[in-house]
Amino acid sequence: MKKTESLAELRAMSLEEKKAKAIVLNQELMKLRFRKASGQLEQLNLLRETKLKIAQVKTLIGEEKASKAVA
Repeated sequence: MKKTESLAELRAMSLEEKKAKAIVLNQELMKLRFRKASGQLEQLNLLRETKLKIAQVKTLIGEEKASKAVA
């Protein structure tokens, strides 16, 4: 996950790219949770940042679906 990725860059992605990004972020979150459980994760803020990115991507996916349903 690129830390400097902005909301504008996420908005510029297509719906399929956003869905793929959500899958990648969920996989990354799972890996971080395993690392935390085994005591190998020192940067606990990565969990929060990854959850935030997932929420942003899911929100944008929902917005795009809603705008297509209205149009």
